[in-house]
Amino acid sequence: MNWKLFIAHRIYKSNEGGKEVSKPAVRIAIAGIAIGLAVMIISVAVVIGFKQQVKNKVTGLSADILITNQTEAQTNQSAPILGNDSILSTLKKLEGVKQVQRYAIKPGMIMTESNFQGMVLKGIAQEYDLSFLKNHLIEGEIPAFTDSVSSWKVLISKTIADQLHLKVGDYLNTYYLENKIRARRLTVTGIYQSNFSNYDELFLITDLHTVQRLNNWSSSLVGGIEINLTRPNEAETVNEYLIGTLTNHTQDTPSTRFYSRTVQEVYPQIFAWLDLLDINIWVILILMIGIAGFTMVSGLLIIILERANMIGVLKALGADNWAIQKIFLTLSIFLIRKGMLWGNLIALSICFIQYFFEPMKLDAKTYYISAVPIELNFGIWLLLNVCTLTISVIVLIAPSYLISRIHPVKSIRFE
Repeated sequence: MNWKLFIAHRIYKSNEGGKEVSKPAVRIAIAGIAIGLAVMIISVAVVIGFKQQVKNKVTGLSADILITNQTEAQTNQSAPILGNDSILSTLKKLEGVKQVQRYAIKPGMIMTESNFQGMVLKGIAQEYDLSFLKNHLIEGEIPAFTDSVSSWKVLISKTIADQLHLKVGDYLNTYYLENKIRARRLTVTGIYQSNFSNYDELFLITDLHTVQRLNNWSSSLVGGIEINLTRPNEAETVNEYLIGTLTNHTQDTPSTRFYSRTVQEVYPQIFAWLDLLDINIWVILILMIGIAGFTMVSGLLIIILERANMIGVLKALGADNWAIQKIFLTLSIFLIRKGMLWGNLIALSICFIQYFFEPMKLDAKTYYISAVPIELNFGIWLLLNVCTLTISVIVLIAPSYLISRIHPVKSIRFE
C-alpha cells in the first residue's frame, strides 16, 4: 500500500488527542464545502428550471417562430397573410419543423351588466397544438375549434373570469369597433390560467373561422402562422432559411409580405431578463467556490501546524517535502469528499422536496410561475462536483508549501 495514502488515511480516521485544535477547523472546512456545493447545485437547478418554464410558457402561448405580415409587425395594424395549403405544405417540409398552425386575432371589448373590459379574440384552427391550453385548463373543456364553422364558443382566462364574475356556461357579449359596432355573443366553455399576466389579461380563445368573419377575410387569409421546432435551440438557423423560402411565395403574391421572427425577437425583453439570471449564477458560483476554498485553506494550515512534530519525524526519516505535501493534499481530498457528500445530500433532498411538493411559492404575477421551479441536469450536476473538487485541491497546493518551512530538529521538539 502507498505509505503516503496510508498515513493520510490514518490521520483522517484518527480520533486521538482530545486537545486537538484542528477538529473545529476541519468541521468548519467540511461545512464550508457542503454549504457551498449545496448552494451551487440548488441555485443552478432553480435558474435552469425557471428559464425553461418561462421559455416553455412563452413558446406555448406563441411558438418558436412566428410568421406575420410585415405591415403588422412594423405598424401594429392588423394585416393578413396567405395561409393556404401550398404555404402550409411548404413550411411542414422544412427540416426541423414539428408543428405548423394558423391563427388570427381581433381586438374588441367585453361587456357585462356591471362591467366592461378590452380584450383580443384569438382564433385558432383545427391543427393547433392544444397541449399547452390543456395543461393550464383549470375548469371546463376545450371545444373542437375549426376553420370552416363558427363554434361561438370561447376559452377565457381566470383573470378575466374573476374580473367580470364569469363562469363556465355563461354567455359573453363581445363588441368590435369598425365603421359600425359589430357584436358577437359567445359561450364560455373553459377557463385557463397561464400566469402570464400580459396574456391572461387580454386573450380569449375561439375558432379561426369566427375571427376571419369578423375581419372580413377569406378562408385563405390568416393573421399569422406559428411554427414549433423539434429543436428550439436552432430557431435562428431555421428562421434564416425560412425567410428565403417565404420570399419565393411573396413574389407570386405581391400584396402579401411575409415577416418571420423567432420568439426571442418577438419578446426580447423577456429573454433579456432571463439572460441576466446567468450573471447572478456566475456571481453565486464564484462566491461559493471562494468560501469553500478559504475554509479549506484555513483548515489545512491548522492541520499542518498541529502536525509539525510528525512532519519533522518524517523528514528525519528521509521523506522529502513533496511526499509530505502529498499526504496532506490526500487528507484534504478526504475532507473535501466528505463535504461534497453532505452537500449533494442536502441539495438533492431540497430539490426533490421542492420538485414534488412545492413548499416554496412565488408570486405568479411577478414571476409568471406559482412555485420555485427545479430542473436537475445530470451533466451540470457532475460538472459542479468535478469543478468543486478540482478547484478546492488546486487552491490547497500553495499553502501546502508551508511544509518546506518546517525544520526537522525544531519541529521534533515542538509540542
